[in-house]
Parts: sequence; C-alpha cells; structure tokens
Amino acid sequence: MSDFDSNPFADPDFSNPFQDPSVTQVTRSAPPGGLEEYNPFTDARTAAPGNAPKSTPAPSQNTQPAIMKPTEEPPAYSQLQTQRRDEDQARAQAELLRRQEELEKKAAELDRRERELQSHGVAGGRKNNWPPLPEKFPVGPCFYHDIAVDIPVEFQKTVKIMYNLWMFHAGTLIVNMFGCLAWFIVDASRGVDFGLAMLWFLLFTPCSFVCWYRPLYGAFRSDSSFRFFVFFFVYICQFGVHVLQTIGITGWGTCGWIAALTGLNTSIPVGIIMLLIAALFTALSVGSLIMFKKVHALYRTTGASFEKAQQEFATGVMSNKTVQTAAANAAANAATNAARGAFKPHP
Repeated sequence: MSDFDSNPFADPDFSNPFQDPSVTQVTRSAPPGGLEEYNPFTDARTAAPGNAPKSTPAPSQNTQPAIMKPTEEPPAYSQLQTQRRDEDQARAQAELLRRQEELEKKAAELDRRERELQSHGVAGGRKNNWPPLPEKFPVGPCFYHDIAVDIPVEFQKTVKIMYNLWMFHAGTLIVNMFGCLAWFIVDASRGVDFGLAMLWFLLFTPCSFVCWYRPLYGAFRSDSSFRFFVFFFVYICQFGVHVLQTIGITGWGTCGWIAALTGLNTSIPVGIIMLLIAALFTALSVGSLIMFKKVHALYRTTGASFEKAQQEFATGVMSNKTVQTAAANAAANAATNAARGAFKPHP
C-alpha cells in the first residue's frame, strides 16, 4: 500500500510533461488573449515563413437570403393543354362571327324596313293587304298586316306565333262546325249544336282577330300600354271561351269532351271525330295560356304601365276628331241655351 501512496511527481527522475519542448512551443505561439479566448475552429495554424495565410474578407452585414434557382426551365404545356386552348380560341372566334352575322342581319332588316316605309310614304300611304282577297272581290282588304315591317325584330317571333294561334283557332272552329254537322246527321236532335257551331265560327273568327290580335299587333308596333291592356282583357275572356269549348257542354255547339263522349253512344265513327276535335280545343286552350304568360313577360320588359295606358287613352280621346266635334257642338249648344236664358224677358 505504501507504493500506491507515494507521490510519483516527487520522484526526482520523473520528467514534467508540461515542460516538454513541443508543448512549450505551442503555448508560446498561443494568442495573446490566452486560452480562454482561443477558438480552435478559426484558421490559427502557424504558417510557414513566406506562406502567410490569405485574409478572408468579412461578410457584409446586408446579406440577402439564399434563393434557390431552378436548374431547369418549367416544362412547356402538354399537347392536350395546347389543343384545349386552341379549341377555346376557335369556339370564341366562332361565337364572335355568329354575333356579327346576327348584327348584320338586323342591320339589313332595318334598312329594308326603312326603304319600304319610305316607298310607302312616297306612294302616299300604306295600302291595306289583309285579308288577302282577290282583286275582283266586291270587298277589299280592311287592314295592313306585315310583321316584318311593323314589328321590331325582337318581337316578331312572338307576334308570328300569336298570328298562327289565331289561324289555328279559326281552323278549329271550322272543323268543329263539320263535326257538329256529322253529329246532326246521325242524331236529328242536334240541330241546335250545328246552328250554334256555325254562329261561333262566323262570330268568333273576325271578332278574335279584331279584338285581341290587332291590339297585340298595335301594342308591339307602337309600344302602346293602352293596347296591351285591351289585349289582356279580351284575351282572358277568349281563354275562358276556349275552356268552355274544350269541356263541350251538350247544346252549346262545340264538340268538346262531354259532347264527344255523348256522340260515341250514337255513332262510334262520329264520336271518334268529335274526340279529335275535343283534343284540338284542348291544345288551343293550353297554347293560349302559354302565350298569355309569354306576352305578359314581354309586356313587363317594355316599360308599359297602367299610368301610361291612362295617358294614352286620354290623349287619344281628346285627339279624336269625332270627339272634338261632339264636344264643340255640346259646348256651343250649352252657350246658346245659356244666352237665351239670360236674355229671355221675365214676366
């Protein structure tokens, strides 16, 4: 144990490792600040004479963050994307061409209408052309009817549909008259239905044209609120008549559903004809309701109103020559009677 308790550094033969020449050389070359400030990561190695280390410039304080630049450019559009883009461009170009063609057609239509109006003005007024009767017929046309000339382009389709609907109404009344005739042939007690069918054809055909189609034609031609209201009032009544004709109450002169079912009991062929006529009346009622809604929607876009209708009615009444003459005569008679009463001697 005494060997382990002895101090090895006290041995005179022991050499101090810190006194080694290599260690002392390193300690002499240490930085002046001492070991506390020594940074082993800096380039503080002793350079050989004549090979002094190159000084590294200190980095500037306003350094920008590192930005990674792409080594390759982004790939070009694929063939599918290029094809889609070309299709979109072609579609847009086709749409522009279509709109240009529509505008050119409208411009040509307006020019044609203007030339026709000018030609009518030079001729001294428009000549009536409806109904299209022969020249040798004792009665001439009563109205001027040309949708392409009088009606604006955006309303021409609607007016044409209403004109075709009126023609369909007239044709249905003609077929109804022959259906009631066939019913009268197989059943002699149906003479009243045949007579009323003739009356409805002769009455409703011209009245429907004058009372609701012509107001509609004039309303779209001159944007008249008053004519729109006349059309709506009369057309509602006309729709009610279509519904009654579709029902076909016996003894009312229409081959509706009730009359057709009754005719089947008398004659099956006649009953089938009457069923077809009842289907025509049904189609007429449905078409009338659809067109009524469509015209009402267009009416709301034209800016018409009840106030404008009142103003147009008042202006039209006051500008009528017959009304003016009657008002003037009434005022003159009233003034004459007042003057006679003033100068009449009292008893």
